[in-house]
Amino acid sequence: MGGAVGKAGPGAPEAALSALCPRLASAIEVIGPCTLPRGRSSPYESLLSAIAHQQVHGNAAAAILGRVRALYGEGRYPTPEELAATPNERLRRAGLSRAKVLAMKDVARRTLDGTVPDRRALARLSNEEVIERLTEVRGVGRWTAEILLMFTLNRPDVLPVGDFGIRYGFQLLYNKRREPKPDWLARYGERWSPYRTTVSWYLWRYVEYVRDQRRQA
Repeated sequence: MGGAVGKAGPGAPEAALSALCPRLASAIEVIGPCTLPRGRSSPYESLLSAIAHQQVHGNAAAAILGRVRALYGEGRYPTPEELAATPNERLRRAGLSRAKVLAMKDVARRTLDGTVPDRRALARLSNEEVIERLTEVRGVGRWTAEILLMFTLNRPDVLPVGDFGIRYGFQLLYNKRREPKPDWLARYGERWSPYRTTVSWYLWRYVEYVRDQRRQA
């Protein structure tokens, strides 16, 4: 697709995206510099956290995950071996649903058999290869794998079009009557490469910005 953003040095995403699109420029102006955190967790721990947060409010998910980690002393994550050996009912009492217990147990098993490798091994794979590998795990879909790419592996060019906040942010920023379809947004977003992770962050933040403005009105 023509008009793609060119590669540049440090600090380039905001400047390049602003030059590419006036609407992105306006979002960047009101929100400020991108402060996307750099992840350092292992893929194993990141998947456990992502599963805990599926379909649960952030604060509630954090509390449940905290109780799970407390089972192993000092609030740490269990090793894959420890998690695999933990009785399901003990995990259920910490607040996990049956489906999440089974998913977390599968993360542990898949880590032990190498399906979920360490950061160094995943770093050698393309985005699509990482997604293909991780979605073999029970309870891990494309969205979860894309979030891991963004926040654990720090990949700069990921656009999770299955995410409601991404699509709603686009609708608000581009003043559309309806949310874009994921396939359409994936094609449209090719012009933002290689900074689609940065665009994703701004679309999420733009939803928050608009909500704040409406509350203050």
